Amino acid sequence: MRLFGLLSIAFILVTAIVAIPAGRVYAAQDASPVTAGTGGALYTFDSGPDGFNTKTFFYDTGSEVVAFDAQFTPELAEKAIAYLQTESENPITYVVVTHPNPDKFNGISAFQDAGAEVITSEATAAAMPGVQDYKKAFFVGNGMFTDETYPELGTVDETFSDTMTLELSDGKTVELSELSEPGVSSTQTVAFIPEMNALIVGDLVHHTMHAWLEGGIVDGQATPTLDGWIADLRELESTFGADPEPTVYGGRGDPAPLSEAVAAQIAYLEQADQIVTDYLAGLGDRTSELTGEKAGEHYAAIQTEIADAFPGYEFADMIGFSVYGLVNSKL
Repeated sequence: MRLFGLLSIAFILVTAIVAIPAGRVYAAQDASPVTAGTGGALYTFDSGPDGFNTKTFFYDTGSEVVAFDAQFTPELAEKAIAYLQTESENPITYVVVTHPNPDKFNGISAFQDAGAEVITSEATAAAMPGVQDYKKAFFVGNGMFTDETYPELGTVDETFSDTMTLELSDGKTVELSELSEPGVSSTQTVAFIPEMNALIVGDLVHHTMHAWLEGGIVDGQATPTLDGWIADLRELESTFGADPEPTVYGGRGDPAPLSEAVAAQIAYLEQADQIVTDYLAGLGDRTSELTGEKAGEHYAAIQTEIADAFPGYEFADMIGFSVYGLVNSKL
């Protein structure tokens, strides 16, 4: 990340996190569990603004639980686990990390302490150390953590390549698949739960919420690939489209039918990309300001334009946190 860009979004991030109104917090205890008869139940924990409104999903078979994504800190992971324990007495046997962003893997130690085995794709496990270094430098540099308080990089217990089926109690399963393109990060896993007709996709979908536009961290650089993200969304339709179609559960936002979630996310990404392209064109020979002291002003202006284009969407600050990656990819 360029230094001026880092400092600019650091200021935006710190001020926005403390300024998010309480009414925009998605309280986990208010979320009704999704049930499917003998198929089990699906519970949702939402971190609220302390963890970027990140969701952890819990699939309870009736005798064991599989968790999806481990939150931004071990403390938030402990809150997620405590929430589950108000709903179920069954043990967490696995936690699946859908992609290598810190709000998905920083909390894995808390799940391991609770007895869960951490599962990721080989590509996600390989990417985690580089993401850890990049994000630790950012969050320590902006004063949100110290070297001592930033979460340590955890250890993955089991990896897979391409696909993996978790064989659970009572014959239930969770089907893990790597998608073909990077998606929101540098690699993407999705999980299909046949008994629930539920598709867990991490931040590949932010239904009715603004998206994280930074891109994956590759060789120490933010590397957005919106074309790849859109290709992954289309892959969801071609792979999991059925009648009845599954419900998509994204890392942020509301659940939605597969076709609706895919169409809305593609429309969002295409329009956000065009807004950024047009904004840069409008700067003309002033694009150097995007790597200088005025970068924060420009990110805020882009945030406003995208937010205005999607007035019903929540958490517009996500744009300001992350759009530097998309901007820099076009310079």
